[in-house]
Amino acid sequence: MYEKFKNHLENELNDIKQSGLYKEERIITSPQGAEITLNTGQTVLNFCANNYLGLSNNDLLKEAAKQTLDSHGYGMSSVRFICGTTDIHKKLEASVSEFFGTEDTILYAACFDANGGLFGPLFTDEDAIISDSLNHASIIDGVLLCKAKRYRYNNADMKDLEDKLKESRAQRFRVIVTDGVFSMDGNVAPLDEIYKLAAEYNAMVVVDESHSAGVVGETGRGVTELFNLRGEIEVITGTLGKAFGGAVGGFTTGKKEIISLLRQRSRPYLFSNSLPPMVAAAGIKMFEIMSSSRELQDKLHKNTEYFLTKMLDAGFDIKPTKSAICAVMLYDAPLSQKFAARLLELGIYVIGFFFPVVPKDQARIRVQLSAGHSREHLDRAIEAFIKAGRELGVI
Repeated sequence: MYEKFKNHLENELNDIKQSGLYKEERIITSPQGAEITLNTGQTVLNFCANNYLGLSNNDLLKEAAKQTLDSHGYGMSSVRFICGTTDIHKKLEASVSEFFGTEDTILYAACFDANGGLFGPLFTDEDAIISDSLNHASIIDGVLLCKAKRYRYNNADMKDLEDKLKESRAQRFRVIVTDGVFSMDGNVAPLDEIYKLAAEYNAMVVVDESHSAGVVGETGRGVTELFNLRGEIEVITGTLGKAFGGAVGGFTTGKKEIISLLRQRSRPYLFSNSLPPMVAAAGIKMFEIMSSSRELQDKLHKNTEYFLTKMLDAGFDIKPTKSAICAVMLYDAPLSQKFAARLLELGIYVIGFFFPVVPKDQARIRVQLSAGHSREHLDRAIEAFIKAGRELGVI
């Protein structure tokens, strides 16, 4: 049987390659940072990491992890409710709750698990989930694992959301689900308007802050801070793997009764090992850093504004953004790969995004700014974009 299946897989892979959609993986041999070294020996500037605050190789986080490696060991070899809970895990959960102004928090191995394990325990076929069309794959998968009736509204389209709220009136409990920042475009969800509609139509709200926490809001507390809704949203999901240190680990934080039920019934929580204590300890240190200073957030915001202004002035087509994500639109998938390859030759590490990661004919280079970037880094990247853009007829 496998020989026949093997032929099928080879044909599928060939089709992907012929259409220019095949994804290659580059190999990094240095710590993650604004400047990285590849296995080719080339040193390049990294503009495609989720390392928004430049904390992935931070000395304070590494030291916290090292100390906890000595005090609490390498791994837990258990799920939380058996023998996988330490004082470090509970302290991290309290830190997350304090940061977002919520009542309680539950940890997961990743935000993919947090979203995957959220909806099934809470909602049944009597209920409705109303989801933004550009929500992350983890939200989509989590919703598919739930028996609730599903509605989908156009990205950030409040008229369409209101229509779906009217359509779903027959359902018992209704929840609106949205990314805080949409990872491929960089736009911020209009949470203030979503919140008003939820109140008017008696619905709840779930926000995934993965790309917004640490980035959006005056002190980096995400879209709930940006729209003055801190502590008002029923559920927030997020990750430690982006702005918050760039390792692993996800969380769901919100109303205490919701968190309590998730501890009893959320399958990724009940059937996956708990976070290594050293990762949790680094997360605690990260929240201490963010709560004591706005230096990193302020630098990130300045870097983003500078880069966007210069790129728009150069004539690039860029999606409107209020985050640290800058989508440089190229539309053609093979062109996006050629453009990324040329930039790598020029010392700038970026990736071309194309279908199925983004819709067909919406290929782009997603640039992600970081507090770890210096002004010199930004200028070098802008110069390289302009050079490659002219060579490839983009500008």
